[in-house]
Amino acid sequence: QVQLVESGGGLVQAGGSLRLSCAASGRTFSSFAMGWFRQTPGKEREFVAGISRSGSRIVYADSVKGRFTIARDNAKNTVALQMNSLKREDTAVYYCAADRTGVTVLVTTTPDDYDYWGQGTQVTVSS
Repeated sequence: QVQLVESGGGLVQAGGSLRLSCAASGRTFSSFAMGWFRQTPGKEREFVAGISRSGSRIVYADSVKGRFTIARDNAKNTVALQMNSLKREDTAVYYCAADRTGVTVLVTTTPDDYDYWGQGTQVTVSS
């Protein structure tokens, strides 16, 4: 079992920045690939960014490439999502997720592949 707790959401103007953080506890953090997803009402949960167990492989959704950066610190059991140049369409609840994968460099973009989820944090971008 692993517990994930997100923080750092809030209200920001378009063009601004936010940094989300996810703290993990309960199991060996480096055993998990980590991902960030987002969801708006009435829509499917959408992959945003993912990072492999060691951090050697990173994948971004096309919609956030060049604006968002994911990073993990296995010593501190945390994964962060730095979001720059925010747009109104980035408004969503953002979720941290952990994938108990046995493959060191695997990053999956499919929500069903993730085993644990945080409670989510709201990000609202105003114009």
